[in-house]
Amino acid sequence: MWNKPKPSLLLFTMLFSLSLSLSAQVLTLNEAVETALVNYGTIKAKNNYLSASKATLQQSKKEYLPNLNLSAQQDYGTVNGQNGPLYGMGLSVASSGLPLPQQNWNAAFGALYLTNVNWDFFAFGRARERIHVSASIVERDLSDLEQEKFQHSIRVAGAYLNLLVAQRLTQSWENNFERAAALKNVVATRAKNGLIPGVDSSLANAEVSNAKISITQARDFEQEQASVLARLMGITNQQFTLDTLFITKMPQSIDDSATVSKNHPLLKYYSNRVAVSNQQARYFQTLGLPVFSLFGVFQGRGAGFSSTYATDQHAYTQNYFEGIKPVRANYLLGIGATWNMTNLLRTRQQVLSQEFISSALKEEYQVIDQQIQNQLILSGNKIRNAVANFREAPIQVQSASDAYLQKSVLYKNGLSNIVDLTQALYILNRAETNRDIALSNLWQALLLKAAAAGDFGLFLNQ
Repeated sequence: MWNKPKPSLLLFTMLFSLSLSLSAQVLTLNEAVETALVNYGTIKAKNNYLSASKATLQQSKKEYLPNLNLSAQQDYGTVNGQNGPLYGMGLSVASSGLPLPQQNWNAAFGALYLTNVNWDFFAFGRARERIHVSASIVERDLSDLEQEKFQHSIRVAGAYLNLLVAQRLTQSWENNFERAAALKNVVATRAKNGLIPGVDSSLANAEVSNAKISITQARDFEQEQASVLARLMGITNQQFTLDTLFITKMPQSIDDSATVSKNHPLLKYYSNRVAVSNQQARYFQTLGLPVFSLFGVFQGRGAGFSSTYATDQHAYTQNYFEGIKPVRANYLLGIGATWNMTNLLRTRQQVLSQEFISSALKEEYQVIDQQIQNQLILSGNKIRNAVANFREAPIQVQSASDAYLQKSVLYKNGLSNIVDLTQALYILNRAETNRDIALSNLWQALLLKAAAAGDFGLFLNQ
């Protein structure tokens, strides 16, 4: 016979399971960033661009291979003044043979089999430079993908912080509503008993309505921030339970100095843009130089007409297999060089144009570098200001809370008026919202520092 479990054990099991379920639904910052990097469309697109560049690189490497053309054709026709029919691939009949005294319509089968090899074996590094261009484009697209991931991680973290502070502000306004509702009940009771004038009740009702409107506005702002985070994560669900533990404390290494990393993803991308342009200029220089080629041809030919057909017009066969059987063959091997000397004039301007593009890209690199340096300085200033506000916020909240409590006690004992009490209520609510904003600004400043330094780990590892 089984033992009936104790109610306390069942209750503990249910509560434990519920806590596990709720904790599993909490969206951490790491999870938000990882989800965004997997789902976001721009990152997927740049992944495809990178794959395309890699495929182009492989194609460039195969460009150096020789051209190998195989051709075969089988024909049927007459040979007036010709030996062996040959169709000109959409142009004209290309038969060959001696002229005959008169026209006839004798016809037979013929065939041509051809193998052609052509290899530009030396072009002063043209193939090599083309491969280098493709390789530099792969590096550029890879760095473009990495900088997009880095910047998107910063955007997601910023949206996560904005939603966190929006949720905390909503909670602060809900706390304010609870205080206003409690005040309304006290005022209504005292006004009903004739202890205070009725206007106090009207003021209390107005304060409650104002608190409700503020909650609605706070929720509207929270919903906007949830929509932004969902969009950046590439999902449609906008109901988030966020991790609120880390934002309530000061980051451990917030005062540590940081410098712009040489491997800053954004700077690396702009540097690779310059590298691609420089490599293209080197490739263009090879376009005006000669090309040395090896070539070879092997040809087999068959015909249903005999070699004596010129003297004996009956010396032919209409047998298909006899006509397509190769009876003559030729081969040719050679080496050659081609040089369009006017290409020197064209490529000179092409190289000059590309060098100007490289100079423009270098200037853009300098602009981004200056922006990042200024952003790093700004982040240091913002961190100092945010730390000062973070340390001052608890003092403001405690003082405002004490003042509200004192005014509430005085009002209940008839020693203060409703105006002083609502003013104290307003000051307390302002102190709580300032505290929430100070917490967010502290982490936002650290995020700005991580973005400027090019190291997202400065923020993520706190």
